[in-house]
Amino acid sequence: MNTDAFDPALRRLIAVVLLGGIMGILDATMVSVAADRLVGEFGTTLSAVGWVSTGYLLALTVTVPVTAWAAGRFGTRRPWLLGLVLFVAGSLACAFAGNLPQLVAFRIVQGLGAGILDPLVMVILARGAGPARAGRVMGLMGVVLSLGPVLGPALGGLVLDGLGWRWMFLINLPIGVVAFVLALRVVPRDRPDGPAQRLDLLGLVLLGPGFAAVLLGLSRVAGGSDAWAPFAIGAVLLAGYGVRALTVRRTPPLLDLRLFARPAFSASVGIMSLSGIVTFGMLFLLPLYYQQAHGHGARVAGLLVAPVGLGASLAMPIAGRLSDRVGSRVLARCGALLAVAALVPMAWLGARTPEAWSGLAAFAAGIGMGLMAAPTMGALYRTLPPELVAQGSSALYMLNQLGGSLGIAAVAVIMQRSDGAVQGVHHGVWLLAGGLLLAAATTLLLPGRPAPVTTNPQVGQEVPQAS
Repeated sequence: MNTDAFDPALRRLIAVVLLGGIMGILDATMVSVAADRLVGEFGTTLSAVGWVSTGYLLALTVTVPVTAWAAGRFGTRRPWLLGLVLFVAGSLACAFAGNLPQLVAFRIVQGLGAGILDPLVMVILARGAGPARAGRVMGLMGVVLSLGPVLGPALGGLVLDGLGWRWMFLINLPIGVVAFVLALRVVPRDRPDGPAQRLDLLGLVLLGPGFAAVLLGLSRVAGGSDAWAPFAIGAVLLAGYGVRALTVRRTPPLLDLRLFARPAFSASVGIMSLSGIVTFGMLFLLPLYYQQAHGHGARVAGLLVAPVGLGASLAMPIAGRLSDRVGSRVLARCGALLAVAALVPMAWLGARTPEAWSGLAAFAAGIGMGLMAAPTMGALYRTLPPELVAQGSSALYMLNQLGGSLGIAAVAVIMQRSDGAVQGVHHGVWLLAGGLLLAAATTLLLPGRPAPVTTNPQVGQEVPQAS
């Protein structure tokens, strides 16, 4: 992406904001290669270690709608600085965690910071660029977002093998401090968008613990413990949130369930939730396969996982442009089916299967995931009216990250209950392929080819033709 078209002030803003935002993007994936090491470090189970990533993603998910409210109430600058402080403080605490519960708790603090930073990256850059340059800035942001699954596991593996797992968090300190100092100078002071709205505190109390209880029940399945109590508590809390969200009048709900009455929106969010399950499930599953079945260290395992993100990053910009011409439905379905075709052969991987074959399959799966994700996200923006885009984007991001939490928890359960890494990979692959088949079926609800656009000579505006 060429930034020469941007003025110096905007270039500085882009550099400073992406410097702060890249930490959360990388941390969401780089810790996945440390799962096997942390099991030995703390003498615990894989399903318990899975909470190092699950807790982070869950905290990030619940924080996103609160960030949207805070930006409307206080502007973007103050929440951005707070997010940097939380992320750096959480990173420092993680580095000195003495046991697994402490590490999970401090990762939740990190996730709270990332839940502020991640959505504000796009808001700050879009406002700084203005409508005329927003497309170019969002294209740049798309490239950066794609770097997470590519660089995260590879960087995590390099740091883990070279310096140890605590340095996976310590490296955030100098980056975060520099990002904070520069943000004080570069990120503009802005005013709230409009009149202050009340935060849906009751909704927050119901939604976050509800998701956490369901994931806790899933993790307890791996250990053979009674999982009915957390599942029941989670169901009651989520049902309570559903009733509140559909009946509340004065306070806007964190997640407006009425949006799901729109079939195209429900399809977009559902597919991206399944995309989160598959993407994070693969990023948790494959490093364990390379480490336990092939005996590779974290550095090599991280590099061998990179093809997943590389394929997606190559496919997404192409798929995004094509979807403007041919619609979202066909592209997303073809992408999901391509990913299934790439994943299914992994159900026959063995300890002696050359890594080139699994790497090639992971690359093809990444391409399929990119072809599925970009048109699906585009469908949301094309089908919602402008006044609902912010709420819809928040819902899509939340449920995509929640899908990631669920994917990690489910794969951890499967690996924990399987007889060895190879069998665990086989069972995990079938689960992920099933999720992609469900996504392919859901594409039937996505919009097809967009209506042709013509110019009205009387008003000089583009209008869609009747189809």
